[in-house]
Amino acid sequence: MSQISLNGMEFFAYHGCFEEEQIIGTNFIVDLEIETDTSKSEETDELSDTINYQEVYLLVKKEMEQNSKLLEHVGKRILNSLTTQFSEIEKAKIKISKINPQLGGKLDNVSITLTS
Repeated sequence: MSQISLNGMEFFAYHGCFEEEQIIGTNFIVDLEIETDTSKSEETDELSDTINYQEVYLLVKKEMEQNSKLLEHVGKRILNSLTTQFSEIEKAKIKISKINPQLGGKLDNVSITLTS
């Protein structure tokens, strides 16, 4: 079993429960870990024998472009889309961080971590 990680994907999106967040938007960081069997691609050196990182990134980007109130909802949508598109995924873990959330004080970020 191998782990493919895409770390520090940055997106500007409109996720949040407050009306202002849905209008103004903010920055998000997404970290993703995928567990899969890469033994075939290790031997063949062929992209078609593994999970294409660019396709994963584009899927995450597409889901981040859809507004949601909760990070939990966004994370679950991403995990569901990943496991639907890439049946070879054994397990996936996603962390979505909202940068500088408006919670009434100084805070670097809030995040949610989900595992499939």
